[in-house]
Amino acid sequence: MILHELIDYDVLRVIWWGLVGVLLIGFAMTDGFDMGVGALLPFVARTDVERRIAINTVGPVWEGNQVWFILGGGAIFAAWPPLYAVSFSGFYLAMFVVLAALIVRPVAFKFRSKREDARWRERWDWALFAGGAVPALVFGIAVGNVLQGVPFRLTEDLHSIYAGAFHTKFLALFDPFSLLAGVVSLAMLAMHGGAWLVLKADGNVRDRARRYGSIAALIAVGGYGLAGLWLAYGINGYRIVGDYLTDGPSNPLHFEVETTASWLTAYSDRPWIMIAPILGIGGGLLTFLGLRAGREVSTLLCSKLAILGVISSVGLTMFPFILPSSTDPRSSLTVWNSSSSHLTLFVMLVMTVIFLPIILAYTAWVYKVLWGKVTEDDVSESSHSAY
Repeated sequence: MILHELIDYDVLRVIWWGLVGVLLIGFAMTDGFDMGVGALLPFVARTDVERRIAINTVGPVWEGNQVWFILGGGAIFAAWPPLYAVSFSGFYLAMFVVLAALIVRPVAFKFRSKREDARWRERWDWALFAGGAVPALVFGIAVGNVLQGVPFRLTEDLHSIYAGAFHTKFLALFDPFSLLAGVVSLAMLAMHGGAWLVLKADGNVRDRARRYGSIAALIAVGGYGLAGLWLAYGINGYRIVGDYLTDGPSNPLHFEVETTASWLTAYSDRPWIMIAPILGIGGGLLTFLGLRAGREVSTLLCSKLAILGVISSVGLTMFPFILPSSTDPRSSLTVWNSSSSHLTLFVMLVMTVIFLPIILAYTAWVYKVLWGKVTEDDVSESSHSAY
């Protein structure tokens, strides 16, 4: 037997569907609080020293946290090449906006405190705000569009064609449901940033982070609940019909797909997935209570729990779909029809088993070394080396 055939092709596909989800959740849990701190920066810090305190809570770790984003993008490219190609074709301008924001953010970190000019620092502070808020908002908008189905179709040679002109494809992303999903995403990461600041900052920054993080938590929970009702009663779902092979070739046009009344039929088919939205709502409410009470470590853990629940609820609700087509449901991309080859997925899994524990161990060590609060004395005494 060939080595990679030790694991069935369909099992490998499900494993990689789960691993990509883990990487995206890891990105939201780590780089998410970086972006949340940036989004909260104008609200929680009003003086230059306060802003430096907030920035330096994430300054030593933001670069390492972005590894999860790179890993997630790389995993999608290698494990699900049709998904990577089709999604980036339709979300090109949106991804460009995210990329621009993510490029501005490290520049702002590096240059913000190089000069003592107040206007210079204020401009870079707004750049940090944009670098945190814009990706958080756009990621949520993208998820909202995916849940509604994306207007593309595949030709017989599997080229993707999107409906509408180049600029209208971008403007069409901003429909009401997708904007709601964007608000949920932004509020969720602002909540996470608030929980991080309560843990890592002190004084006025910490107190304001409790207040604004609490507001963000309520918006996230309320918006998430509203989005669930909208999905239940206002948005069609998708399902595969007829006989199909889960270990067959990666060709979407070999499947028959039809729309259903709602995505939430998945919860009657697989009741156990209800744990995800329970974690999302329960984690958000516990984060709110923890922020109001001034608890630190437990509040951050509850915030991570909320992120786990919200993101996993999207994947579990849609399974096996990963990019449904509203124009031609038959062109929809699923776990079974858009993966790389059996051998590719197996080799990637072996590399992941080897290197992911190393990344996790190194990340844990870094956070242990950098444990502790950032105070006014810290940034004042290290004015030339701190951000």
